[in-house]
Amino acid sequence: MAARLAERPDFYRGSQATAIFDGVSPDDEALRDFLAGVATYGIALQGLFGPETLAALAERHAVAYLGEPPRPSVASFARKRSEREERGAELTERARSLEADFAGARADIANRRARGETSVPRPAFGPPRPALAENPPVVVAAPPPAAPSTLYHHGTLRGGQTLQQLGTIVVVGDVNPGAEIVATGDILVFGSLRGTAHAGAQGDESARVYALELAPTQLRIAAFIAVDDGVRRAREPEVAFIRSGRITIAAHAQSGSEH
Repeated sequence: MAARLAERPDFYRGSQATAIFDGVSPDDEALRDFLAGVATYGIALQGLFGPETLAALAERHAVAYLGEPPRPSVASFARKRSEREERGAELTERARSLEADFAGARADIANRRARGETSVPRPAFGPPRPALAENPPVVVAAPPPAAPSTLYHHGTLRGGQTLQQLGTIVVVGDVNPGAEIVATGDILVFGSLRGTAHAGAQGDESARVYALELAPTQLRIAAFIAVDDGVRRAREPEVAFIRSGRITIAAHAQSGSEH
């Protein structure tokens, strides 16, 4: 056994095994050499099968004794033979059925040919449909215009990122410098707006820009443009809207009359 393991020393490494001593019981020296051999090749021995005389020997070497070797019973052989015979009978019955099907098909084809019919029955189709014009007119309908909707963005909008929406944009987070928001409706930022914002992008002068901190690099509403004036105001919710032909910024609480 040592010679067999030496041929492929890493093949069984890390595996678990049991040893079966059928009819004979090794002596102490032989079992000691055997246990050392399998351990050398990384095999975890779970226990020993063998005659009852092996129990005391296994205990002396701290190995589990697992009892008499498992043997297939005569009943199991008989059961397997019966199963094979049943499978053979089943296959035979299927073969007979298949042969009968082929025989019936051949007889049906012979009868059809004797009557001058085709070997395979032709399908019965319904009455023909009226022919279509060679070049029927093609009607191309324009897709319906997209309805304005609201785009919700959760998270910080970083420099280089852009949001565009046919409708309103709501940002739950900050809009950093270099980021851009373009909406045909309103823009609402639940955070700091320090990037570029363009509300009413299709000319809606009633559009507004709301933010908890309104400090945009550039602000547009419809065709009106405003840039950062460098003046730092107290951090409070503000709204930008068109008044008297220019962009006006006011505290959100003061803009109620402008809605």
